[in-house]
Amino acid sequence: MDLFAKRTDLALESAQTVSRNGRLPDGIELSTRRTDCFEITDISVLTPEAAGSIQKPIGRYVTCEAGSRLDMKPENFTDHIKRLSDEIKSFLGGAENILVAGLGNENITPDSLGPRVISKIFATRHIKENAPAIYSDGLGVLSAIAPGVMGQTGVEASEIVAAVCRTVKPDAVITVDALACSEAAKIGKTVQLTDAGISPGSGVMNSRRELSSKTLGVELCLAIGVPTVSESREKGKEPLMVTPRSVDKLVLCTAELIAMAINTAVHTGLGLSELESLVG
Repeated sequence: MDLFAKRTDLALESAQTVSRNGRLPDGIELSTRRTDCFEITDISVLTPEAAGSIQKPIGRYVTCEAGSRLDMKPENFTDHIKRLSDEIKSFLGGAENILVAGLGNENITPDSLGPRVISKIFATRHIKENAPAIYSDGLGVLSAIAPGVMGQTGVEASEIVAAVCRTVKPDAVITVDALACSEAAKIGKTVQLTDAGISPGSGVMNSRRELSSKTLGVELCLAIGVPTVSESREKGKEPLMVTPRSVDKLVLCTAELIAMAINTAVHTGLGLSELESLVG
């Protein structure tokens, strides 16, 4: 690995570093489209050689970039939720039983995105299992877990989630984690979705065991993340990971965005206002 390369979890940034005269290496496909809320870049990494060139696993990476940082809810926040929900649905396909894993340390604000998302997930697996009389077709089968970090539990997050998968037997796992980016301008503006899974902490050189469809034994592991830190370098000084002053508001807002997008993608029979009243 190039020790002087900037650290990033974003496939878009990694692809930009290997682009030459606007052309990407063979095995990487990129397309861009705009919506009323996001500029959406869809990257497919198709070959082992391409994966090696950008240091990202084979898979599909969708980047949704908002017009401004999401420290505060924009006026069209509901539209942001709907657009992100559509992207999640495109990955989930016909998956019915979904487990959401919120990765990270809830006691460290820039790393607390995953657990905060879990606090707003409308979990329903227990309803279908234990109270089928009140279960309706409009509800999906959704369960959620915040496995903590190894420094707290002594257990890899991937081991905990894999153990839950053996019991819950989900069709798909959605992991949510805070990311690192190389361009500070992307902090809090960018949501990345990928079916390649995730190695928590890889963007800050503290990589843990990966969570992927292979390691978890599921058909799909969809990783969703938002960059909350970026690397700052000054000549002759050790690189620092920096985060904005408003990171607390940023994490709260993006956690609500992701959680409600997941809720609306899975619970298709409930409206956004109904879901908001159910999760508080």
